[in-house]
Amino acid sequence: MATSSSALLRAPRLRFSSSSTLSSLSTTSLFSASASSSSQAYALFANQKQRFLSTKAFRSLRWSATTRWSHGVNWPGCGSSVSLRAQARNAAPVLDRNLSTSATEHAFKKILTSLPKPGGGEFGKFYSLPALNDPRIDRLPYSIRILLESAIRNCDNFQVTVDDVEKIIDWENTSPKQVEIPFKPARVLLQDFTGVPAVVDLACMRDAMKKLGADPNKINPLVPVDLVVDHSVQVDVARSENAVQANMEHEFRRNKERFAFLKWGSSAFHNMLVVPPGSGIVHQVNLEYLGRVVFNTDGTLYPDSVVGTDSHTTMIDGLGVAGWGVGGIEAEATMLGQPMSMVLPGVVGFKLSGKLHNGVTATDLVLTVTQMLRKHGVVGKFVEFYGEGMGELSLADRATIANMSPEYGATMGFFPVDHVTLQYLKLTGRSDETVSMIETYLRANKIFVDYNEPQQERVYTSYLQLDLADVEPCVSGPKRPHDRVSLKEMKADWHACLDNQVGFKGFSVPKEEKDKVVKFSFHGQPAELKHGSVVIAAITSCTNTSNPSVMLGAGLVAKKACELGLQVKPWIKTSLAPGSGVVTKYLLKSGLQKYLNEQGFHIVGYGCTTCIGNSGDLDESVASAISDNDVIAAAVLSGNRNFEGRVHALTRANYLASPPLVVAYAIAGTVDIDFDKEPIGTGKDGKSVYFKDLWPSNEEIAEVVQTSVLPDMFKSTYEAITKGNPTWNQLSVPSSTLYSWDPNSTYIHEPPYFNDMTMDPPGPHGVKDAFCLLKFGDSITTDHISPAGSIHKDSPAAKYLLERGVDYKDFNSYGSRRGNDEVMARGTFANIRLVNKLLNGEVGPKTIHIPTGEKLYVFDAAMKYKAAGQDSIVLAGAEYGSGSSRDWAAKGPALLGVKAVIAKSFERIHRSNLVGMGIIPLSFKPGEDVETLGLTGHERYTIDLPSKISEIRPGQDVTVTTDTGKSFTCTVRFDTEVELAYFDHGGILPYVIRNLSKE
Repeated sequence: MATSSSALLRAPRLRFSSSSTLSSLSTTSLFSASASSSSQAYALFANQKQRFLSTKAFRSLRWSATTRWSHGVNWPGCGSSVSLRAQARNAAPVLDRNLSTSATEHAFKKILTSLPKPGGGEFGKFYSLPALNDPRIDRLPYSIRILLESAIRNCDNFQVTVDDVEKIIDWENTSPKQVEIPFKPARVLLQDFTGVPAVVDLACMRDAMKKLGADPNKINPLVPVDLVVDHSVQVDVARSENAVQANMEHEFRRNKERFAFLKWGSSAFHNMLVVPPGSGIVHQVNLEYLGRVVFNTDGTLYPDSVVGTDSHTTMIDGLGVAGWGVGGIEAEATMLGQPMSMVLPGVVGFKLSGKLHNGVTATDLVLTVTQMLRKHGVVGKFVEFYGEGMGELSLADRATIANMSPEYGATMGFFPVDHVTLQYLKLTGRSDETVSMIETYLRANKIFVDYNEPQQERVYTSYLQLDLADVEPCVSGPKRPHDRVSLKEMKADWHACLDNQVGFKGFSVPKEEKDKVVKFSFHGQPAELKHGSVVIAAITSCTNTSNPSVMLGAGLVAKKACELGLQVKPWIKTSLAPGSGVVTKYLLKSGLQKYLNEQGFHIVGYGCTTCIGNSGDLDESVASAISDNDVIAAAVLSGNRNFEGRVHALTRANYLASPPLVVAYAIAGTVDIDFDKEPIGTGKDGKSVYFKDLWPSNEEIAEVVQTSVLPDMFKSTYEAITKGNPTWNQLSVPSSTLYSWDPNSTYIHEPPYFNDMTMDPPGPHGVKDAFCLLKFGDSITTDHISPAGSIHKDSPAAKYLLERGVDYKDFNSYGSRRGNDEVMARGTFANIRLVNKLLNGEVGPKTIHIPTGEKLYVFDAAMKYKAAGQDSIVLAGAEYGSGSSRDWAAKGPALLGVKAVIAKSFERIHRSNLVGMGIIPLSFKPGEDVETLGLTGHERYTIDLPSKISEIRPGQDVTVTTDTGKSFTCTVRFDTEVELAYFDHGGILPYVIRNLSKE
């Protein structure tokens, strides 16, 4: 048999044919076979099946006893609704011996339809959903129609079957059943923090293929891969006209080796575009330039869809492109042609009505939506927005809402394409012919919404509704994005946070300490800090810097402040990091950039900066005043993440706010203020200035947007985007297709994932007498597990770098060193705000080594367990692994020797990443957790799993026992058959290597 067992595990089912494969049957042949020929065929099949069942190849597989054909699709030209299953029964099935080859004739070729151009000729051909003539399709959410089209187009009855298509068509009935479907996205999106380890893995996979005697060049992206370098720039220099150039010089000095590696990857691998540093934030570049909306590949038209290694890939959903974040290892498999295995999601219908009040921003709206959806519960679901309120939202407003899908927990926050989308495509420089093709195709395939026409009722899993008029100005914080605070309640909420016990809404400051004032000298001038004093004010992040209304709104606030004589205090670190060069162009054209500069908001670079933790150092005098006096200092940023320890190690309170509010809080100098009642400052005339004196009206903002944001700005910016800059262009890289690893490099290191790998899968593993490495409560994020920010000078990673001659000033960040597994293993669980319950209240990146009782850094304790040949596990609460789609949050624990994580619940992407790295995710039963079961973390844990993969089922119960006599039942969170195949192979990447090497 030519097929590898791993390839068959992708689709664990028997496949039949009447001549070569069933998928090559024409519609006529499906109906023509007689009952007698059917019985003869089944006799023949039974004989062949029995011979096959005795083969070694079968015994290594887990099979389903049923075929994957199902009922309900009406084939074009057929007046009868005879089911596909019945058609299959009427055919003469013969076991397909060449299971590794796909059909020569497409199962849905009958619905391949020409798409005529309005002026004559054709755009190309497409798989027509209306041609299926199935009324169920008209009721499907638009987001599900995109999954359906992809399944039809990619249907080969091997990776994607007709039964998969039927499951999606029957979404209304199948989605509640957690059925599995394959999905093949049109492209993959990377940024450099996640892109470097992805290219490292691909390079390492090529080496593994060579060692196994296979062709290394089989490791090549089969779909377009776009990588935008945007996560490396730090705010080293702020409040300077020269900040952009100075920060870029620092960026290249620190990251020259990483950038050269990426440049090598762009030439060594086909189908990979690298957008150089200084171009913009990945999601804004995706929105304004990379997003196709509709592909036309070799004359076949189909919807754009994308998975990205950044969780905020969902921003593209605002453009009507289905996109979401996945782990790096899952993205790598997608690049190499593997379909994503996913549970067919429920879809929450979110109806918008009304209109935002004057002075309310898109940021206020998204923080409100985030809180609503968090409360509703949308993890693992799509959210689809609709209703008459859609016409009141610009494309940029929609993108802002879509961007924060990870914060409200959804896989997608989807806005179907409508006239607003088409207008935005024209604004951003897409050609008239391209826009015409997009509209014509989407209308023809019923994936376009025209609000001028009567709307056919669509079915959703559940429903929410928001009147836009109910949205109030707000912020979120101080430690989580979904903890929304109305602006009018901010002062009271802040004081409550000071009083509350330490937690997501508490700092437990003693009453006698609440009002203390710390005086210090800032470059020779008197300065002071209190609890709530703002020390970082950053206009940053993909969420808001793509939105002209809030960016220009920030400029108007700065202008009014300058005119009234208000000034941001000089010790506040202010910065402005636009999402693309277009923002700079319209800020300059509007004349507002000069006012932002006067308030200290000079442009510092084009990248994520403060939002990802690249906020740079605070002035030494400010840092000392905070540290020496235990001040609860605040950061206010226009970002999407404010988890403790992410923005800056010294800002324990971090608030998400719109860009205009960032400027307002910077001027006020504190979050401890009631903007409705207290003055924001004193003007040059000696009179009090209030918030309302600075805040622009919607009309003011709309007028400056209209006159300042022009199509030519987008065209000129993106015509030059791939040309790079002189520093990037001067990078010299080798031309070899195999990478020459430098053993002395502290940035790029060959990882050990495929050491001693053979062609035989290692099989499943249980856990025997494991020690608890860490014991956590709720909401442990990927920032806690694998921080992206600065490397603490006393950490194991710092020790490693110092031993190799790297000076502290050149440590860079964890995120920038993700290409080196030695650094990242030491950086796992290295967040300085980590709360490990084994330490009884002490905060920091340490744990107790149970056998000796020693308090050690987590890395050092893990290495002691590994050296002794002892397994380890992690105990956790709810929402384990929330936050960024960070594959190192799974790779790191795997390198530390963690065999399983037992939690109340998992974030979607992180659970998938754990599976991809061969770590067992287990969920406590409802109503049970570490506390109710009385687990101290000092026990030894044994997890009984069958030794044969064929004896494990997705979502089955397993028993966990301890050496203290306690026993409890957990659900094993392998959610699909494919994930079981990954586990059998020791992870997704070994699975792919074995699969490709046998083809």
